[in-house]
Amino acid sequence: MIIYKHLNKNFEYDGSQINPNWAFKALKIKGSSIITWIGSMNIKNENLKDYEDIGLEIKSNNIINCIVEHFDIQPGNLRVAYLRQRLFVMILVEELSKKGIKTLRDGDDIYIDNHKLTVSIATTYLSSIKIHLGINLTDDGSPDDVDVIGLFQLKDEKGNSYFNQDNIIQFINTFTNSYIDELKNIELDISKTDTC
Repeated sequence: MIIYKHLNKNFEYDGSQINPNWAFKALKIKGSSIITWIGSMNIKNENLKDYEDIGLEIKSNNIINCIVEHFDIQPGNLRVAYLRQRLFVMILVEELSKKGIKTLRDGDDIYIDNHKLTVSIATTYLSSIKIHLGINLTDDGSPDDVDVIGLFQLKDEKGNSYFNQDNIIQFINTFTNSYIDELKNIELDISKTDTC
C-alpha cells in the first residue's frame, strides 16, 4: 500500500527531503508514500546525490515537487529505484500526451521543444528507495544556462493554456495515482503468475 498526500502549503525543496523517512519525520506518515506540493526548489550542495550535479545550480521558483519513498526492499536496490523513477517519468509523459502535449524523454528528463520540463533523482538507503521528481510550472528562477519550460507556459494551437491554478492539482493527482495503479497492477500480476 502507498499513501498519497498533496500538501497545500508552499515550501522549498532543498534536497533534504530525499533523506530517508522524511515523510514520517516531517508529516507523521508511516510506510511507503508519495508526497507532492507546489513550491520553490534550491538544492544545497550538501544534499546533492548525483555526482554530475556537483557545482551546478538546481533551482526554480515555481515547481511541483514529488517525493516517493518505498519500503518494500531492504536494503534499497538502486537499479529498482531507477526503474521506478523511469516508470514515474514515463507515466507523466503518457498523461501529458493524453492532453496533446508532445514531449521528448531522455532518461529521467522530459523536454518540450528542447526546453527542460523536469528534474529528477533516485537513491537508496538501508530501509528504503527514494525518488524526487520536480516538474516546472514556469521558468522563473531557473539557472541562466538551462533552457527551461513550465506547465503553465504550455498552450494549445488556439493559444489556450493547458494548465492553470484551477486544474493543476487535479493533474498532479492524475499522474500520481496512475503510478500507484501501475504498481498495484504489477503486484497483482506477480500474484497470479506461476513460476518454476
